[in-house]
Amino acid sequence: MDNRTEATQFILIRLINISELQIPFCIMFTLIYLTNMVGNLGIILLILMDSYLHTPIYYFLCNLSLVDSCYSLAVTPTVMAGFITVDRVISYNAHASQMFFFAAFATMENFFLASMAYDCYAAGCKHLHYTTTMRTSVCARLITGCYVCGFLSASIHIGNTFRLSFCLSNVVHHFFCDVPAVMALSCSDTHVSELVLVYVASFNVFFALLIILISYAFIFITILKMHSYEEYQKALSSCASHVTAVSIFYAAVVIMYLQPSSSHSMDTDKTASVFYTMILPMQNPVVYSLRNKEVKRAFMKGLLEVKLSLGLGF
Repeated sequence: MDNRTEATQFILIRLINISELQIPFCIMFTLIYLTNMVGNLGIILLILMDSYLHTPIYYFLCNLSLVDSCYSLAVTPTVMAGFITVDRVISYNAHASQMFFFAAFATMENFFLASMAYDCYAAGCKHLHYTTTMRTSVCARLITGCYVCGFLSASIHIGNTFRLSFCLSNVVHHFFCDVPAVMALSCSDTHVSELVLVYVASFNVFFALLIILISYAFIFITILKMHSYEEYQKALSSCASHVTAVSIFYAAVVIMYLQPSSSHSMDTDKTASVFYTMILPMQNPVVYSLRNKEVKRAFMKGLLEVKLSLGLGF
């Protein structure tokens, strides 16, 4: 048997290696992180407090905002710590935990986007039967299914990755614990593990994409049948925001996970990771909420109530 020493800890590298840019980028990512957390947690609070928003689409939006907050929380603090220290040492268990929660929340995001597309289809194409199609029990099953799929997929990735031996370098060429970057460190044969990664990721992505594409195919057919230009513009505008967020998310996923390991570039992976771990969660409050009249109304109502309460306090 070979005399091998298993890695007990890993070292994460910085996102930016130019020392002059460390502080500006640290400030920028801190602002992005705070904007992300305030925006998503604010959306959750608005939906919970305003009974007018207790409808299926806002149930999904509330959970999507929760997932965005959690999986940004799983990654961004590690990135910001990397700007302060030269290399970020992380224990084996902490490394596995970060990978698990990131994979779980990313998968949940994937399926929540598909659930929201199905809700848009039900609202746009079956509006006369919308209340029966999207019953509370149906929404609860869809939401529960998103969480179950997320944790199940993450468990598969963790088991598939950490069954490997890590006895070579322990320097992860990434700013957080992501599966492809960790597999690259293994001294075991990773062929089967890479196939499992691709198959599981492909199933999750293409199953959700299939739901989204079918939903939007029916939505666009319905839009083309509209006779009113105002209705046509309104429907098209409401779809554009969701399509934009979906496109950014799945483009990053394809770059990261659905290509052969031989064509992987760590710099490309890190750039794509910045989009879907930091930028995309920050965009979701804008894409799904700030352009929504009902959420704007709930926000103004909340501000008015706060002003009135402060006035009574004095």
